Amino acid sequence: MSAINSRHFREAVGKYATGVAVVTTLDATGKPAAMTVNSFASVSLDPPLVLWSVDKYSRLFEAFSNTPYFAVHILRHDQQYLAKRFSDDRDNVCAGMTFSEGENGLPILDDVSVSLQCNVVNRHEEGDHIILIGRVIHIAGTDIDPLLFFAGEYRRLER
Repeated sequence: MSAINSRHFREAVGKYATGVAVVTTLDATGKPAAMTVNSFASVSLDPPLVLWSVDKYSRLFEAFSNTPYFAVHILRHDQQYLAKRFSDDRDNVCAGMTFSEGENGLPILDDVSVSLQCNVVNRHEEGDHIILIGRVIHIAGTDIDPLLFFAGEYRRLER
């Protein structure tokens, strides 16, 4: 069996349409930390569990790998600007942002399709990522279509 080229693998899994989410937490200094992800998935209904993963080489790895809490914000179809902002690797992507305060002080983005506030219940190291599993402790949302990501582009649902 031949080795899998990472670029080819990325292109292949990019054919699976995903939602786009921003995950937030507080860093060790108590400042908001946020990043765009598409690795979000539900795990269990009872108890309500979700997962997402963070790259070990991300500048936010320490903040997310050590946090006891995180919030997942599923973006609305018209929030590409947030997806792009929080996928930037600069240190100050949260500068000038207004967050509401959630459970345990979590920074919460308002007006997203859905937000889920979670307590971390487990972490798994796999390859170049850490998978965080969280128990959902609060849900808020609206009935607005989500932003999608497919084949390297942002998309929206067609009804």
